[in-house]
Amino acid sequence: MEIDARSISKGSGKGPALISREPLSFLGGVNPKTGEIIEEGHPLKGENVSGRILVFPHGKGSTVGSYVMLGLVKNNKAPAGIINLEAEPIIIVGAIISKIPMVDRPAKDIFEIVKNGDILEIDGTKGKIRL
Repeated sequence: MEIDARSISKGSGKGPALISREPLSFLGGVNPKTGEIIEEGHPLKGENVSGRILVFPHGKGSTVGSYVMLGLVKNNKAPAGIINLEAEPIIIVGAIISKIPMVDRPAKDIFEIVKNGDILEIDGTKGKIRL
């Protein structure tokens, strides 16, 4: 299955889906050295973003979150790609400077179609999600 989306950050990525219906903050929410989600009370606390296609509605928190995303790349712990329902500037800048493929505004309800662990491929250049 292929789903159209809006291109945000170029490149392609493939990996198992890690899904949250809750927004995510990279600053204070993700450990840049390990890739572990550490935000207290977040449904994904204890999960790891490394090599996963991270699916969440949008980001939240400080602009420093963009640099946390860059730290994940430098530590080889970054997600393989990001899918948002509606991207916001912190995640957009983080994905672009970190060269993490990213799309948003999927044409279909991604939360109804994709389950945690499903293998996803995203093409941030063409704006495509493949399941």
